[in-house]
Amino acid sequence: MKDLLSADVAVLGGGAAGFFGAIACAEANPKLSVVLLEKTTKLLSKVRISGGGRCNVTHHCYEPAELARHYPRGGKQLKEPFRQFGAHDTVRWFEARGVKLKTEPDGRMFPVTDSSETIAQALEDAARRAGVRVLLSTAADHIEPRPEGGFHLMLSGAQAPARQLQVRRLLVATGGNPKSAGYDWLRQLGHSVCEPVPSLFTFNVPNSPLKDLMGVSVPHARVVLAGEKLEYEGPLLVTHWGVSGPAVLKLSAWGARRLSELQYTGTALVSWVPTHKEESMRQWLHEYRAANGKKTVLANPLFGLPQRLWRTLVEQAGIGIETRWSELAGKLQNRLVELLLRTPLAVRGKTTFKEEFVTCGGIPLGEVDMKTMESRRVPGLHFAGEVLDIDGITGGFNFQAAWTTGFLAGRAMAGR
Repeated sequence: MKDLLSADVAVLGGGAAGFFGAIACAEANPKLSVVLLEKTTKLLSKVRISGGGRCNVTHHCYEPAELARHYPRGGKQLKEPFRQFGAHDTVRWFEARGVKLKTEPDGRMFPVTDSSETIAQALEDAARRAGVRVLLSTAADHIEPRPEGGFHLMLSGAQAPARQLQVRRLLVATGGNPKSAGYDWLRQLGHSVCEPVPSLFTFNVPNSPLKDLMGVSVPHARVVLAGEKLEYEGPLLVTHWGVSGPAVLKLSAWGARRLSELQYTGTALVSWVPTHKEESMRQWLHEYRAANGKKTVLANPLFGLPQRLWRTLVEQAGIGIETRWSELAGKLQNRLVELLLRTPLAVRGKTTFKEEFVTCGGIPLGEVDMKTMESRRVPGLHFAGEVLDIDGITGGFNFQAAWTTGFLAGRAMAGR
């Protein structure tokens, strides 16, 4: 092992933002030596497992201001960066490297191969062609700004090529961390940290009235957190531990800090028919009863709801198996309307998926020049990706933030 290794630019983190930053830097200035350090043995691990192994690369939202609205934290500050490198630029970037993307009905964009390996391979190939040196099992244990500019890094790891690394510029793209202590090394460099809390998680409902409906999904539901100004509409999935799906995940993102304060307890009210308010639903049912009085309530699901879900709601309303619409007592219909519009679920905890973990928190954006992603406190230090206090809702938005911040950081480092 050498004692000292030198490079123009070092990138910490072998994920989406780190790779994009390293590639952007090396392509913009081929004369620079760029080295990427990944402390584990695996590169682009989130890219490989995201979207069920398909990789939700970005979202078909090409207008910067509109794109920025999908970020509970960082949206306002991302408007200008998205004008420099937005979703359309991401599509062109990958297509220029032989990877075509497709758009699904909900706006999510995936490689046409439906394989995340296509994206990972494109990034690794681009880094190799650009001359980026990738070091696996290599961690930076200590970072010291040098008086004359640049940084001195103490390295460790099974494959570390040297004990020390000296660089002129440094890009931190180490991702989010669920524990505040995971950011202590950045505090030591002079930065403050917005305390991390989970984002994008599902709700645990241990005593769920829907416990026998695992796997049932509804394409359009509304989830409201009772007593809070938090609600979201979208697909909803019943799981064996509670409820999941985009409606829940997006609600958890917008309410990440408040839900943390509530210790992930509260009552979620689910409207299975969000196109109706109480008055319009009562009118609709009045007309339906008049025309279909002989039909049994339980055997004929309404509003396009799955049979199993309809049966559960009807039974919970106390309506008998053979009850016809013409025989239905007003009191029982009232119960059914209440369940259709406001099924109460007692939330007691959350479930996060470790591989796809997203944090709310990180380096405050006020401490970063969003044009260059350079620290306002430490010259030559840049940030990209989830280490910043940026997080988007589910749908390709977190990857887009990684591509954008990585690209701007890489280009800025190349030009200095």
